[in-house]
Amino acid sequence: MLTVGITGPTGAGKTTALRAVEALGGAVFDCDAVYKELLVTCQPLLAAVNARFPGAVREGRLDRETLARRVFTDPAALEDLSAVTHPFVLREVERRLEAARKGGCRLAAVDAIGLFESGLWRLCDKTILVTAPPEIRAERVMARDSISREAALRRIGAQKDDEYFRARCDYELVNTFPDGGAFFDRCREFIGGLYERAEG
Repeated sequence: MLTVGITGPTGAGKTTALRAVEALGGAVFDCDAVYKELLVTCQPLLAAVNARFPGAVREGRLDRETLARRVFTDPAALEDLSAVTHPFVLREVERRLEAARKGGCRLAAVDAIGLFESGLWRLCDKTILVTAPPEIRAERVMARDSISREAALRRIGAQKDDEYFRARCDYELVNTFPDGGAFFDRCREFIGGLYERAEG
C-alpha cells in the first residue's frame, strides 16, 4: 500500500489534497478528525491534557474555549499541547492504517498534523507539503471557521513556517489557484502519478 503523508499549515489546502486521494480510490486518515474523536472518547488523553493545562477538562469533558485561550495566544503552549496529544493520535492512526492494509487497501493518505513531531512520517512512504501565501490562508481560515482576521492570523502565526516543512518533505504542492476545483485537479494528477509509479 502506498501511504502518503500530507502536511502543511492551516488554510493551505490539505483537505483538497485528501479529497483527491479519495477520488483516486484511496482511504484517508484524517488526523484532525481522529484527534477530535479522541478528545471526546479517550479519557487517558483528556487526563493528560488536564495535567498539563489544569482546568481544561471539566467533568470528563474538554473545555474548548478555555484551552483555546491558553494555547492559540502562545506558540510554546501549542507545542506543549502537541507533545501531549500527538502520541495518542499516532497510535490510533497506526492502528487504522494496519487495518486498512489487512483489508487490501492499495492507496492511503494521512492528514499529517504534526507529521514530524508526532512520528507520523514513519507511517508514510512519501510526504507532501501543501503551501499557500499567508494572505490567502487567512481568508480561507476566516471563511471556514467564521473567525476574525486577527484570530486567523494569530492561529497562523502560532504554527511553524513553510521552510521547516520544506526541509523535511519529499514534495511540495503550492496552492495559488483561484478556486478549489483547479487545485483539486492538480492534486489528483500529482498524487495519481506517485501511485502509478509505486504500482509500476
